Amino acid sequence: MSKHKHIPASNEAWESGELGDDLKFAKIFEGDIQPHVDEAIAMQPISIRLPKSLVETFKLLAQEHGLGYQPLMRRVLTRFAEAEMKRVLKEYVAEQQRAVEDPDDDVPPQAAVG
Repeated sequence: MSKHKHIPASNEAWESGELGDDLKFAKIFEGDIQPHVDEAIAMQPISIRLPKSLVETFKLLAQEHGLGYQPLMRRVLTRFAEAEMKRVLKEYVAEQQRAVEDPDDDVPPQAAVG
């Protein structure tokens, strides 16, 4: 029987130090750790130029929401991309349904007008 108490792994247990935070077990990582961190959290750094006023607006909004402006920008971009993908997929499905309902109508709507 082990003399050590089993502590289930969780973010809280790591953050509180319950699972250990003794410096004698710490090791310095040799090399550039950032690519490994980005890969682990599935993030890709990018560079983008934005109007200063937009960045300031995001900083104010982020403060109101209790987070940083970059995480807020990620949320906004994610919500926009998800909504656009839904719209595109709905259009695609509707187009496929029209094709099934009227298979002889293979002329695109723009071409039929001319």
